[in-house]
Amino acid sequence: MTATMTVSMNGLNMTEPKPMEPEATDHGSLWRREWADAQEMKGPGLKGGSVFYRNIEEELDLARQTGGGLPMHLPSHTIDFSSCDVLGLSHTGALGEEFLKELEAHPGFPITAGGSRLLDGTSRYHDQFEREIAELVGVESALVVHSGFTANQAIWSTVPRSGDVIVYDSLMHATALAGMKISLALEQKPFRHNDVDHFIEILEEIKATSPLVKAGKRCVVIGVESYYSMDGDICPLRELIDAAKEIFPQGNAQFIVDEAHSFGVMGPNGGLGFVKEQGLEDEVAVIMITLCKALAASGACILSNNTIRSLLINQAKVMICSVAPSFPLAAAGRAAFRVLRTEQSETARGYLRDLTLFYLDTLTSNPIYKKANAKGLLRMPMHEDGDWHEVPITHIVPIWTKPKHAYYLSFHLVRDGINGTAIAFPVVARGEERVRILLHAQNTREEVMTLVRSICSWAEEMLEIEASGDKNRLPSAARLAYDLLPKN
Repeated sequence: MTATMTVSMNGLNMTEPKPMEPEATDHGSLWRREWADAQEMKGPGLKGGSVFYRNIEEELDLARQTGGGLPMHLPSHTIDFSSCDVLGLSHTGALGEEFLKELEAHPGFPITAGGSRLLDGTSRYHDQFEREIAELVGVESALVVHSGFTANQAIWSTVPRSGDVIVYDSLMHATALAGMKISLALEQKPFRHNDVDHFIEILEEIKATSPLVKAGKRCVVIGVESYYSMDGDICPLRELIDAAKEIFPQGNAQFIVDEAHSFGVMGPNGGLGFVKEQGLEDEVAVIMITLCKALAASGACILSNNTIRSLLINQAKVMICSVAPSFPLAAAGRAAFRVLRTEQSETARGYLRDLTLFYLDTLTSNPIYKKANAKGLLRMPMHEDGDWHEVPITHIVPIWTKPKHAYYLSFHLVRDGINGTAIAFPVVARGEERVRILLHAQNTREEVMTLVRSICSWAEEMLEIEASGDKNRLPSAARLAYDLLPKN
């Protein structure tokens, strides 16, 4: 006999079959073995050996002893709720087909880049591609680089000048923070995440303590993301810009916006991003976009005016000392921009939003989720108000858990064939562990229902464990993983 569950969706009751546990396929055995192997303590085995390698292994052992050793997992999932291919350009084959057309249009194309952009690495193809992007987005310059890390490193190590002050959202991406560490602007101040009032306090403090900034002779360079990659919330960019202009009316407060997760997913004229959607292009000095998320290719691009372009070309060491992006990388990006502007991609953007609403409605209406949420086992801080039909939302919908429970939920999802990845310290702050879930235009409603069933079956098991009072009891999928660890 088949068990059922009833889920409310926009006032309708839908009966969905529960997966029968005894018949369920275990997709997580490889993933668990890879994880368990990554927790092997190796420092003790190097006693008397090379102090160089022993010190490294002992450092790694600090993470391993708490289950935090990170392996590279081979794919074993059947449903994707983790990858960056959010519009499905790669999954559907649309990008691959357009990429092959681009290669065919350039027979005899070079594989090698040939050198750095300042030497022999800049080709007519690079120049044409960058001009096309700049014209499409409506900026003076588009500078294509190898990755988002390269872009953020180049921007933040170079654009803020000596005597400037960097102000940034506390949840800015680690790649931006890495660039700030080697910036000439030594004064750097974070503000609380998306907190406009605290942002204003920081700017007022800078104005009171930095005479050159107050006089308009030095600048405040402000860093934010459009969509925050680990939380899935949206930057209050207009409010921040308005506040900065009021405090520094001479125009020496300038914004740099990381649009890695929004470009292609939203915006006018084929998904041209958050800043353009908000009509704030003239208020933002630099926009960083990646070509490897919604565009499903590889690389990144720095959008700016020609002054910023010249500065980066002349002083950004990460560009000066790197070979140029290769022809295949640029060709994939160029093909992706063409696919991005098709009717198929426009349909995908609309469907992705509808699917996100469906997921949030379905999960939060489930009685098990409601109970687990009330107990603090599961939560979605960005969506606690239940107003996702009335406000802008993103496809990034992490499930926050109690400490260590993110790994438990991840083991459970992977066993069910879902690539849900645990995110823990130091990627996020202690106490903010979560499983990061990204919805995709290629996901079906049936797959979303499978995800909801898996989350709720894990939550039901955790509720039973908590009710039992047995603090040593592990949920079933996690127990399979921890049983693989060597016994002391």
